[in-house]
Amino acid sequence: MGHQETYRHNEAYAEFLANWDAGFYAKYADALFPEKAGGRVLDVGCGVGQVVGRLDAAGFEAYGVEVSEPNVERARKVSGRCQVYDGKHLPFADRYFASVGALNVLEHVEAPEDFIVELARVTEPGGRLVVSSPNFFRAIGLRDYHPKMRGWANKWRNWRRLAGKRRLMRSDPGAVRFDRMTPIVKEPFTPDDDAIVATNAVEIRFFLERAGCEIVSSGCTDRYVAGPVDFLLNVTPLRDLMFNAFVVARRKV
Repeated sequence: MGHQETYRHNEAYAEFLANWDAGFYAKYADALFPEKAGGRVLDVGCGVGQVVGRLDAAGFEAYGVEVSEPNVERARKVSGRCQVYDGKHLPFADRYFASVGALNVLEHVEAPEDFIVELARVTEPGGRLVVSSPNFFRAIGLRDYHPKMRGWANKWRNWRRLAGKRRLMRSDPGAVRFDRMTPIVKEPFTPDDDAIVATNAVEIRFFLERAGCEIVSSGCTDRYVAGPVDFLLNVTPLRDLMFNAFVVARRKV
């Protein structure tokens, strides 16, 4: 059974997401707003429908897909445009959406490079893509929740690994792949611990560009914070070594 299949009937996952604070997904949802009124938007990994509901309330035609049946059962109480999918192939035509996003999904996907191609495929030319995931190559920061981020030895290894990936992108771009990780399964259920992909902003940008997109913005803050704090955290390349990966791109015509 594949990793994503472990979510198929996971009631604990649905219960976890039902207790999300609205502030957790507000920045992501707002970044998905298309430029044209009433545009179609897709939230991949829609959870129990909070983002779809926020987009609908803003006047957009929002859709959601999920691998979790309990999640979709709850999400359909918010919108009838939420459905279960296989976690690989988005059930929509090419260039169907004005914007497409995935919040904390990429780190759980078995073929992350192909997943990003799928996001771009269903986005119309000029449309927006938003991909947000943890930065498992953190080299700066305290109170890190995942073992790969924790401790000075790991932070040093993370910095060296990210530097090596940058060199590979220049010397042999076809060989670049996200690093895979062994999931950590805990009780009670904690979804970030069981990630199988070492997501980071550097590679997210790389694969979005390879899928025919241009990068609009890239930061380490996935939630709204005070303007001066956000500026200081994201003004230098050090943002790639901290917190999260929050990347906004536009599909080229």
